[in-house]
Order: sequence, then structure tokens, then C-alpha cells
Amino acid sequence: MAEAQDAAPVRAVSQESTKPGDSDAEYRKLDETLTFLRARNAKQFAIDSAKGIDEASFVTIGDIEQWVTIRGQNRSNPVLLFLHGGPGDVTNPWTFVLFAPWEEHFTVVQWDQRGAGKTLGQTGPAVAPTITLDRMMRDGIELTEYLRKHLGKDKIIVAAHSFGSILGLRMVRARPDLFYAYVGTGEVADSTKNYFAAYDALLKKAQSVGNQQALGDLRRVGPPPYSSGEGYQVQRRWANSFEGADEFLPATLGLRLVAPGGSVKDLNDSIDGEGLSADRLVPQTKSLTQKDLGLDFALPIFFFQGAEDFTTPTALAEQYLASIQAPRKEFVALEGCGHFAVFMCSDQFLKELVRRVRPLAAGPSPSPRN
Repeated sequence: MAEAQDAAPVRAVSQESTKPGDSDAEYRKLDETLTFLRARNAKQFAIDSAKGIDEASFVTIGDIEQWVTIRGQNRSNPVLLFLHGGPGDVTNPWTFVLFAPWEEHFTVVQWDQRGAGKTLGQTGPAVAPTITLDRMMRDGIELTEYLRKHLGKDKIIVAAHSFGSILGLRMVRARPDLFYAYVGTGEVADSTKNYFAAYDALLKKAQSVGNQQALGDLRRVGPPPYSSGEGYQVQRRWANSFEGADEFLPATLGLRLVAPGGSVKDLNDSIDGEGLSADRLVPQTKSLTQKDLGLDFALPIFFFQGAEDFTTPTALAEQYLASIQAPRKEFVALEGCGHFAVFMCSDQFLKELVRRVRPLAAGPSPSPRN
């Protein structure tokens, strides 16, 4: 991740332009630096293969224009549609570094879902009444049909993170004929039990490492349910701390600012989308049980879960997969990883994808280019 944020060459500026309080000049200088870094990253992460594909555009899905990117070094590779979490937490703006190795083995599609990111920037907040799980599931299926036709594929692979796993499971339940496999990570396994299981896992982790501050905070708020937001804030704080997400998540801000083709508007749209999506979707998802998520699937189901996920607890995800009926199912615990394993352990995640999932859609994966 750090390589995408190397310092730009130092530029000489006049003494006048850097006077204390001259905020316009300071922002102009920052904008020049960001413009340089975006151009450099666009060149560094360009798709330069003759058989490659690099598309970024609005596609009409569900009667609105939604932002879709398609990137890969070889069009003959299987198509992998990645569903971001949140809700509304678009990953398109900052995964250009992390997913670059994936593009050797898959054509990677990312989608700013209804009410999120560039899609929200295009439609505006008037789209809010249509932000429902059912409408977004139909959006995902419509996008999949578009990808099959546009890329000449019979089926695709869907990989989903966190909230995206709720959406992805609905998609593959409704139209298993469109997909080779489902891969969930940060898997939502039972919203009604999530915080209870997370509290127990956090308490055990704090005890095992002897973190007295965490133990004190957790014991002070006690197990859920909570009468105020403090208990949930304590859980989130220590989940992020034990998973390393308190360092990872701020780093994504830097990547957003230097992403090829990025802008401050994109950042603002992302922030607005997280708020709007949470307002609309959290009430629709907070009571989902395993039965609601689905117990019977007609395609292979994989969970690649961080071994220490304290946000969507690993043990709960493993229990859920054990309850599922599917022609094939596998649970892979990614050691040393947490809720954001797909990003923080992206190389390890990719190895499992290539080993276990890619053969369902194609032959042996090509060797990475030198």
C-alpha cells in the first residue's frame, strides 16, 4: 500500500504562496501534488496487456446509472464480481494497489452499489427510497446479466465482503445459474447473534493477550444488548484494535486521494453514501437470521474468513456454513487476519481463490508476469 503514496518530487514555491493562513495557496499546492500522484499511479497500474481490459463507466442498472469498473490482464480469465461492504463503503477508489495481482488471474469487476460512491454522485439522494435489499439484489442480477453479455461469459464468480455478503447470498439464491461459485468474507452469519458472539470473542482475546484496558472497557459495558450506543462503540473500538483495522482504515483515505482518476468529490460522495446507505439498510439487516440469509444453495459456497474476525465473528460464520446445504462448501480460516482479510491479507486471499475457486470457472491460472 505504501508504494502508491511515495512522495512526489519537491517543487519550488514562492515565499508568498506559503505564508501562514494562505489556505488557497496551500490547497493549490496539495492539489498539484495529488494530481501528480494520480497520474503516476495511473501509469504504474495501467493494464498494458494486448488481451487486457480496463473500463470504467456508468451502466444503466435498475433504471439508474451505476458506476462499474472492469479490469484484467486477459479477457479469457474468469470474471470475478466483488461486492463491497458497508453498507455504502465503496472499495473502487482505493483497491487499485491491492487488487492489481488479482487482475493476472481474474477480470475483476467492482460496482458502486445503489446509493453509494460515484453512483450516488450521479443520481443524488433522491434515490434513497429505492435503496432496499430486494432492489439491490435485482440490481446485482441485472449487472451480472450485463457482464455475461458484455464479456462473453456463461457464468461469473461473486465475492462479497461484510454487508456485501448479505447482498451476494440473495443474488446466488435467486439465480444460481448465473454463477460458478459464491465466496464470502467478513461473512454476516446471523445479525441477531453477531454482537453477542463478538463480545465473547473479544473478551477471550483480551484475556489471552492480557490487555487490561480492553478487559476493563468490555466488562464495564457488559454483554449486549445495550441501552445506548456506548457498548457497540466499545466493541467496535477493540475489534478494530485487535484486527489492526485502526491502522488499515485510515490508510485507505490516502489511497482514495491518489487513486487514478480520483477526486475530492469522489471522497465526499463516498462519505455521503456511507451515511445514506446506513440509514436505509441497517434497519433492513439488523434482524436477519441464518434462515433469512439462506440455508439451501445450488452452487459451491466458500467462506474465506479472517481467523480473528471480531466484527463478523469467525466462529459464527463457521457455524453458519455448517448449517448450509450446497453441492460443495469450504471454510478457510486465514491466519493472522481479521474482518478486512480480503484487503489486509489480499495475497493470501488470492492464493485461496486461485487454488479453490478459479478451477470451477477455467483451467490452470497463468503464472504472474515478471
